[in-house]
Amino acid sequence: MKPEGKSLVVGLMLAVAFGLALAPVSARAGDAAAGKNVGWTMYGNNYADTHYSPLDQIDSKNVDNLHAAWAFSLGTLRSNESTPLVVGDTLYVSSSWGPKYVYALDATTGVMKWRYSSNIPQGVIQYACCDVNNRGVAYSDGRIFVGQLNGFLVALDANTGKALWRSKVVDYKQGSVITSPPLVIGNKVITGFGGGEYGVRGYLSAFDAKTGKPLWRTYTIPGPGEPGHDTWKGDSWKHGAAAAWLVGSYDPKLDIIYYGTSNPGPWDTSQRADTPNYGKYTNLYSSSLLALDPDNGKILWHIQYTPADAWDYDGVNEAVLVDLTVGGKKIPALLHADRNGFFYVANRKTGQLISAKPFVNVNWAKGINLETGRPVEVPGMRPTLTHEAKDVCPSAIGGKNWQPMSFDPQTNLVYLTANNLCMTAKEEKVTYHRGMMYLGINPAKIYAGPGGYQGELVAWNPIEQKPEWSIKEPLWYNGGVLTTGGGLVFYGTFDGWFKAVDARSGKVLWKFNVGSGVGAAPMTYMIDGKQYVALVVGRSVTEPDWLGAFGAQAASKTPESGELFVFALSK
Repeated sequence: MKPEGKSLVVGLMLAVAFGLALAPVSARAGDAAAGKNVGWTMYGNNYADTHYSPLDQIDSKNVDNLHAAWAFSLGTLRSNESTPLVVGDTLYVSSSWGPKYVYALDATTGVMKWRYSSNIPQGVIQYACCDVNNRGVAYSDGRIFVGQLNGFLVALDANTGKALWRSKVVDYKQGSVITSPPLVIGNKVITGFGGGEYGVRGYLSAFDAKTGKPLWRTYTIPGPGEPGHDTWKGDSWKHGAAAAWLVGSYDPKLDIIYYGTSNPGPWDTSQRADTPNYGKYTNLYSSSLLALDPDNGKILWHIQYTPADAWDYDGVNEAVLVDLTVGGKKIPALLHADRNGFFYVANRKTGQLISAKPFVNVNWAKGINLETGRPVEVPGMRPTLTHEAKDVCPSAIGGKNWQPMSFDPQTNLVYLTANNLCMTAKEEKVTYHRGMMYLGINPAKIYAGPGGYQGELVAWNPIEQKPEWSIKEPLWYNGGVLTTGGGLVFYGTFDGWFKAVDARSGKVLWKFNVGSGVGAAPMTYMIDGKQYVALVVGRSVTEPDWLGAFGAQAASKTPESGELFVFALSK
């Protein structure tokens, strides 16, 4: 990952258009202007995963007239994190617990068209490290695709909800659950699974969209004889995690898919590397971004954000694909806000790093070496079996967790919900047992970072790698972000507020109490010339439970819930 020169950083300028997502966004803007329906057919609204919509009927001047048009109970409590899809006049949304249900609703009234029940036993919770969440479904060619906590991928008829096929991805009883929607490219449905805390060996799988037949499988930890296998100490690769549990992005021009991988397992670094100086034991491809060929799953290149990770800095956070003008040249770029606290800009064709700067308070590393990609670690901030690392920032919750950020082509800014948390941690010996937690760390003490606030909405300038403005939030683990052509930023908070913010100034223009904490990203759509904004509500339970009194304080602010709210302008 050797840069082409310092001019790459100095000359970094954002193109007026944002490249890969430009054509579909322009088409939808034209449809909106003509009064046609404008849906939301992918998790991030496009393959570039920008979570941006050109819809502008709701804007900074009239958003104070936004009201709840209708609501729908999802039938389950805790960790409802789905971002709905809208195809035609139908809204598709999943619940938590499996998902226990997938619903098809009339997108203007909320009247149910059909419901699919997965019948997954509640006992699956013991294999889900981070709650019984489900982040949504995928759509293609009349089919709805959903990954389940029991390790199966299911295809449903979008018109009837009838199950068309059901394929096993992984044995969930080893600690591998599917919580995120798959990526559909042509006739391929691609998915990963979780398990970073259970000692699994991660992989990505592709299935035929029509039949469910397995097409390829790519392990995210190299086995014997494969390049990178020697980056694992002894047999640690067998239970080294590196699970790809979040969503993928895709560049159709380059024909490359992008997936991030989780922390290595266990957290006890001594079992997979020599510490504190890990040397060659970087533990590929954990805490990394993988660029793969969608036809065969071959790994084309990678960026490892945190080699020999000892802090739980998963690299799974989404890759947002935009075009940048760098040194006078247009570069296909990738934007990534990592849990380790650094915001990365890279060439998505080659993996070459362009820049990497902290977007939250970072003290475990001085910076990122752009030639090698390695962090320049601060001595004493890496926990080991014999050393307690104190006041490490960010914490294991991450500078940013899974909640998706959004790129707005009008402001050329990225909007993300960050966590201002630090921790004290020390490793401990642990033995692998199938289907049980495989951690190897004393319960980390996590607390608010400098300034005392715990969360923040940040408007981040990827050109200058600095914040343009931010909103301090009292609690951590706030929801994902939506930006719109109306100059608005929508996001929810863990203490139950759904907010609309002016994208340029950061002024809060509207807010609505949804009654429970928000983790999901909102979305927007237009039916019969009327724009709607939708949000799933229902806070996580597991994350607060892990953090003792600190987590209980956050959880006490709102009850559990499972609700879909849909908003529109008052007449």
